[in-house]
Amino acid sequence: MPRQIADFTVYIFVRSVIAIVQAIPLSTCEAGAELLATFFSRVLQLRRQVIEGNLQQAFPQLTHRQRQVIAWQMWRHLFLMAAEIAHTPRKIHRTNWKEHSNILQVENFVRTLTSGRPLVLISAHFGNFELGGYLMGLFGFPTYTVARKLDNRYLDRWINDFRGRTGQFMLPKEGSGDQIAKLLRHGGILTLLGDQSAGRKGCWVDFFGQAASTHKAVAVFSLGSGAPTMVSYARRMGKPLHYEVGPWEIIDPLAEDFQLSTIPLFAQWYTSCLEKIIAKSPEQYWWLHRRWKGKPPARVVQRIAEKRQQAA
Repeated sequence: MPRQIADFTVYIFVRSVIAIVQAIPLSTCEAGAELLATFFSRVLQLRRQVIEGNLQQAFPQLTHRQRQVIAWQMWRHLFLMAAEIAHTPRKIHRTNWKEHSNILQVENFVRTLTSGRPLVLISAHFGNFELGGYLMGLFGFPTYTVARKLDNRYLDRWINDFRGRTGQFMLPKEGSGDQIAKLLRHGGILTLLGDQSAGRKGCWVDFFGQAASTHKAVAVFSLGSGAPTMVSYARRMGKPLHYEVGPWEIIDPLAEDFQLSTIPLFAQWYTSCLEKIIAKSPEQYWWLHRRWKGKPPARVVQRIAEKRQQAA
């Protein structure tokens, strides 16, 4: 009972904050995001060592001051993105979505969506990845995302209902293998985050010059089903709720010239795509999460170093 009371109290608090944010103009939310960014990055210095270490690994050529600026911009982006998500259902509709998003490679994008085949969408903790799923649902293409259930059951149910109203449905991270297989067999759309650490049992890839573990299942879903796979992104361009949305690259495992038929090759492909996307607007990536965790095998470290030297 005490746990339930605590969870429900947190749920009411979060709902109240969201309601307040929805009542505030986005321009005011933007100013608030800047104040919060200053407080979190320069006063609290929350996760400062993690952020600085990640940025130093990804962009060793930048000065300490330049990395501090990116860190502040990242915090601003995170708070502004939260406000944008709260406002999206009220601001973006079928009649005005073009005012808020510029979708690149539209013909290729639509052709892939309407092929009747399953589709795997891979993105990262970059830009407003929630907006991409919202737009897909808005266009009549519901998506299914694999995610861990929240410990707070009230928040978990509310967030799932909120996403479900816009055509985004959640699948549990544990035990959803049969559901995913059925989804792909019936031509569904599976969305995955490709920048989450999988520990020592994962597939080690080169991410910004250092070995990072990624989940093998991401590649297995695509290769096992033969589903076309798209690395996508939604990058803020200027003012709030104005995004560039599009596929970075699309591949088809059933194509005759397909050359990424193993898990390591496939995982490195989408990781390299995500790295290039992030490098275009590094301030919109979540540098506060530990992407490089665990100790990779020595052979992996050597392989990555050799490939980087050859490419230099």
